[in-house]
Amino acid sequence: MEPINLNKAAAPTGVMALVKPALIAGLLLALAGVVLADPIPKSGTTPYTTHFVFHPKSTVDIPGVGKGVALEAVGPTENTAGEKMLDKMKAKCAAVSIESGGKKWIDGACALTDADGDVIFSTFDTRDLDKSQPKMDCGTHLITGGTGKYKGITGREPFACITVPTPAGEPKDAFAIDIPHNTTWEIK
Repeated sequence: MEPINLNKAAAPTGVMALVKPALIAGLLLALAGVVLADPIPKSGTTPYTTHFVFHPKSTVDIPGVGKGVALEAVGPTENTAGEKMLDKMKAKCAAVSIESGGKKWIDGACALTDADGDVIFSTFDTRDLDKSQPKMDCGTHLITGGTGKYKGITGREPFACITVPTPAGEPKDAFAIDIPHNTTWEIK
C-alpha cells in the first residue's frame, strides 16, 4: 500500500475551484451581517421587563429605629414589544433598602450588559414616581450613560414591581421581582 501524499489534492481541480470562492463568499456574508446589522436607534421608547433575583448582602438592623439592607440584584431583560433594544441583556444592580421613620425605599444603580459587552448604566429611586404612568408605581431609573454602541445614552425608565416566586436553588433569603419598565432614551 502506498502512503497518502497530502501535497496532492484529493478532490478534482474543478471541485476545488468551486470550494475556494464558496468559502470566501460565506466569509463575506458573515462579515456583512455584522456590518449591516440593525443599528441601535438614536432615540425611542420601548417596554421591557427585568426578571430579578435579589440577594441580601449585609444588614444593619436597630429594632424600633431603622433597618438598612445592602442588596445585589441580577437577572435577564426581555423586551416585551419584541424589539431588540433592551432585550436579552444581563442586568446587575447594587441597591440599599431603607426602613426608617415609618417609610421604606430602595435606591441603587444598575448595569445592563448586552451580548457584545456594551453597557447601559442607570440609577434608580423608588421615591421618584412618574405620575403620568400610574401603573409604573414602584420608581424610576435615570439612564446616565453607556459604553460602546450606548455611549452618550440618557433617558428615563418608570417601573413597576411584581413579586414572583423565587427560583429553585436560590438561597432562602433571596427573593424575586419582575420589574417592567417603560423606557424613553436618546443617544447623543
